[in-house]
Amino acid sequence: MKKIDEKFIEQRQYVLEGLVASESWRLFKIMAEFVDGFEELHAIYPAITIFGSARTKPDHPDYKKAEELARLLVESGFSIITGGGPGIMEAANKGAAEAGGYSAGLNIKLPFEQEPNPYANIRLEFKYFFIRKVMMAKYSVGFVFFPGGYGTMDELFEILTLVQTKKIRPVPIALVDKTYWGPLAEWIKNTLYEGGKISKQDLELFKIFEEPEEVVKYLRECTWV
Repeated sequence: MKKIDEKFIEQRQYVLEGLVASESWRLFKIMAEFVDGFEELHAIYPAITIFGSARTKPDHPDYKKAEELARLLVESGFSIITGGGPGIMEAANKGAAEAGGYSAGLNIKLPFEQEPNPYANIRLEFKYFFIRKVMMAKYSVGFVFFPGGYGTMDELFEILTLVQTKKIRPVPIALVDKTYWGPLAEWIKNTLYEGGKISKQDLELFKIFEEPEEVVKYLRECTWV
């Protein structure tokens, strides 16, 4: 039987086969992050999760829109969940705080960019992306996506896939900024749909808006809050 190089395995992020003792203990770390999330976040339901770039500066129009959107959502009876970092996440937590609302910041440990912002009522830190995304989805009745990079795209397509495959209940998914998201919507229609990769109803899983007031109206119409 081939000997397992324990040092090699320990350097790997995820190992599904050939677990050694040190790697097995990682399961307890994963469980601990789930437990912390469940215990802290149950009171925040119903929430809207707001995604977007960590690189968006406070003087950018998107930052101002995210801040205003969070304020309006709090006034409409929602809590706010974000990734807990700077940029759009900070703007949303800040807007919720200024409106006297309740918000959570679910920070992820990264070697750059992702320092937690101070505005959330609940601040949790995660090592594992997949646990963080479970927490965002579990307590949300709707999702809003501002312009962002790879992380935002990853989160958008994961939520779309979960709704498409009925792994989560149908929820409203709003994209903010027609200039930014319009080309992606056209690609989804012209390439994915026309190429037979998705069904016609999948084109209706998200809607694009420009102003915070439009997003709030849409979310209120599609949820029970």
